[in-house]
Amino acid sequence: MGEQRSKRDIDAVKPEPEHPCTPAPLHPCIESTPAPLHRKNHRPLTMAIFLTGSTGYLGAHLAAELLEGHADSLNLLVRACDLREAEERLWRALQLHMDFPRFYGFLKSRINIFRGDLTDSRFGLAEDDYDRLVRSTDSIIHCAASLNRKSEKSCLNVNLRGTLEVIKFAARARDHHRLRRISHVSTVAVAGHRKNEVVGEDEAINWELSDYDPYARTKKFSEHMINELLPDVPHTVFRPSIILGDSRRAETTQFDMVRSFVFLAGLPILPFRADAALDIVPVDFVASSIVTLHQKEEPDHNIYHLSSGTGSQTFRELTDALARVRGKRGPRFMPGLERPFIKLVDFLSSNPLPHGRGTDRRGTAIGFGASLLKVFIPYLVWNTVFDNTRVVTETGRAPAPFSEYSYPLLKFAKEGNFTYDYKEWPSADISRQPSAVSLQPSAISRQPSAVSRQSSDHTSDS
Repeated sequence: MGEQRSKRDIDAVKPEPEHPCTPAPLHPCIESTPAPLHRKNHRPLTMAIFLTGSTGYLGAHLAAELLEGHADSLNLLVRACDLREAEERLWRALQLHMDFPRFYGFLKSRINIFRGDLTDSRFGLAEDDYDRLVRSTDSIIHCAASLNRKSEKSCLNVNLRGTLEVIKFAARARDHHRLRRISHVSTVAVAGHRKNEVVGEDEAINWELSDYDPYARTKKFSEHMINELLPDVPHTVFRPSIILGDSRRAETTQFDMVRSFVFLAGLPILPFRADAALDIVPVDFVASSIVTLHQKEEPDHNIYHLSSGTGSQTFRELTDALARVRGKRGPRFMPGLERPFIKLVDFLSSNPLPHGRGTDRRGTAIGFGASLLKVFIPYLVWNTVFDNTRVVTETGRAPAPFSEYSYPLLKFAKEGNFTYDYKEWPSADISRQPSAVSLQPSAISRQPSAVSRQSSDHTSDS
């Protein structure tokens, strides 16, 4: 309101002496462009990995994997009105992976926050901050994306405009110094409409095939842009299949796909083929594979499917395993109902309720569940898997079968009403307390192929 400014707004333009980024005008809550920080207020310039999407589900797993298993510093782009909000967003994303003292130690020693927006020109950063990000970036892992398969606008903005900004940034870093590598997180959905296939990396892109949704279409074009616009920068494309849960723990912070599976698990009849395969992978396998190959000096290939491949389990195998552990009878399969079921889901997710029963079915539990199923159904019925020979051979690690960790995951999600109990930023000023936590990379994380799967009861974040 006019000249009145909150303490939060005033704090947003104060120099932060221990952080390498200048608060920049990113959101309406920041009213003016702050003066850039003096160089003496920055940490010494050290080379780092620039990771986008660090507050997302997969991005947080990547950040944790890098912090725990490697010695690199991280340059993280975070949307926030001020530095404290950025730090709190990071804590919210990483708390599934570490306790607060360890997070705070990394925050003060190896994490460089740049408050910006992927879709803005130069990420919305002040010139000095953008220049500092360029000069300090050794490699890039571009993980940020819009997974909103129903919104073409969101996918165009984030997946295309955002990727273009990353490409422009990579070119600046390449021209300033040798950019070691850019790793781009894509999706197997770039393969387009398929049916009953095993798809290899080099055969996945077929421009003659239609795409299932805006997400798949924009990710396919993102791959194309990186190939065409950065031909002289070493780059690796990672295509995960359906990421669902963590094989090491039941806890998760991502519930959309889990909610759909809980709904399907409760049906006495499934309108699918019992022998249709579902290519599902745990997020720990995906994160570990990306980090391992990104850190390798010269990976064997340019594209990797991070998938279960021919080891993907069928609907029958998954439902039988779930029925055994629950002590219940499994569902019947009636594939002849597939088309009517898809039409019903489409109707429930997009049509208003009858007169006198509210205004919109999408606001009900059934409507919400149907809207989620509508998004994922194409990937449940295409009976297509993606060859993972490259990643398994090169890393020596295969993904855990979904049946091994599905029950604890679904149980955690259902009992918690599909929410994660986030911890707030501690009220005590930990910066005044001596740290007894060693921030050396863990030996286990340095050797992902030797990681032992923890029991499903292990409690420990995205």
